[in-house]
Amino acid sequence: MQRFVQRFEGLVYGLSLRMLRRREDAEDVAQDVFLRTFRSLKRWDADRPLAPWLIAITANRCRTALDRRSRTATFAPVAEQASEAIASPAELAEELQLALSQLRPEYRRCFELFYRKELCVAAVAEHLGVPQGTIKTWLYRARKELADHLERRGVTPDVKS
Repeated sequence: MQRFVQRFEGLVYGLSLRMLRRREDAEDVAQDVFLRTFRSLKRWDADRPLAPWLIAITANRCRTALDRRSRTATFAPVAEQASEAIASPAELAEELQLALSQLRPEYRRCFELFYRKELCVAAVAEHLGVPQGTIKTWLYRARKELADHLERRGVTPDVKS
């Protein structure tokens, strides 16, 4: 077991650190990955390479940690939220375009097909050659990343009632 950990700890910890950007969180996730790997080693198909399997486990654990982190994050007080800049339609469009350019390519393409081309989930899935569940996940993540970007930039849309 020790040789196994030594062989793959750089891969697992490095990916964790890149995704989480916090040393302590990356260490926790890496430890969790190895525990889960040891528990599931019996189910691993020996005909398949081990590294991609470990990468998938690591990425999933990092996403879970990021999701947990975002749910426990403290929110700005109401008074602070009220002072955020209200964006004009042109400013909002510019910020959205900037945020879209920073999305992963598959999220951006999926988002554009669904919202700009107004294709249904099934059509987007067929066009991109991935399952519909993947499209739904990508859309969710794209919307979340866009909302997070706008929130970080202090932009709120000027919505007329």
